[in-house]
Amino acid sequence: MIYGLDIGGTKIEFTCFDDDLHKLDSQRTATPVDDFQKFIDTLVTLIQHADEQYACQGIIGIGMPGVIDTRGRSLSANVPCATGRKVAETLTARLKRPVAVENDCRLFALSEAHGGAGAGYSHVYGAILGTGAAGGLVVDGNLYRSRQGIAGEYGHHPLPATLREKYQLPLLNCGCGLTGCLEPYIAGPGLANLHRHRCGESVDVPALVERWRAGDKDAIATREIHMDLLGAAFANLTIAYDPDIIVMGGGLSRIEEMYRDLPQAIESHLFAGFNAPIIAPPKFGDASGARGAALLARQTLGK
Repeated sequence: MIYGLDIGGTKIEFTCFDDDLHKLDSQRTATPVDDFQKFIDTLVTLIQHADEQYACQGIIGIGMPGVIDTRGRSLSANVPCATGRKVAETLTARLKRPVAVENDCRLFALSEAHGGAGAGYSHVYGAILGTGAAGGLVVDGNLYRSRQGIAGEYGHHPLPATLREKYQLPLLNCGCGLTGCLEPYIAGPGLANLHRHRCGESVDVPALVERWRAGDKDAIATREIHMDLLGAAFANLTIAYDPDIIVMGGGLSRIEEMYRDLPQAIESHLFAGFNAPIIAPPKFGDASGARGAALLARQTLGK
């Protein structure tokens, strides 16, 4: 048995898979975000109940929001009680077996590279674009791992000075502690922020999408700015990693126009004569988190 846990700021999705990654069972529970002991107890209870149900000790993979440093410590705005804590080490001690833990966006990429939208490609980048902007690279079926575990955090590339000047954008603070990161401009809240900056009104993303599809000029102008910024962000990814395909996830990945317009927006920020990678929607979508965690466990823990 393989257990894949996808941990978010509001819920934990716990999924049981067989050795061939066929989904057998899944359940959700609220994430304790302010009490680390309660957080660990919740995970242990889920795992132990599954052990009893299937009469075995399953192998465990976990996707965590945020960054995990070289010492195994988490930095997570969504699960603050885990910040500075060694989740894998703590669970290993409690459960008496190894536990694999990785950033949840990278596990999205791993899932989509194995039987998902990125199947058959050597270099697959998974880009989450929802409340935040982050991702990961898979090369020949394996996660690309960097020295400090921060490679792929494209939302924290800096806003290009040329685009800030072109659109007279304010310099925004990012949740990571830096100033001028792309995430506050290109993620879902960023799209709404751009419209507020331009027009002085607060409109959520679904309403903005409806407006530009109905021909509203202000909404269309906001969308064009957002597409230019996102094109620059994905051009940076292309220059850094040159992926065959970028698979998008998160709330903004459900906007169909993204797949039509992004390649041209990317190429406007690339060297002349070079092409954008394929931009594709996910096959597994929200299920990729737990599935990617199970894949991580199977790859790293011997199954």
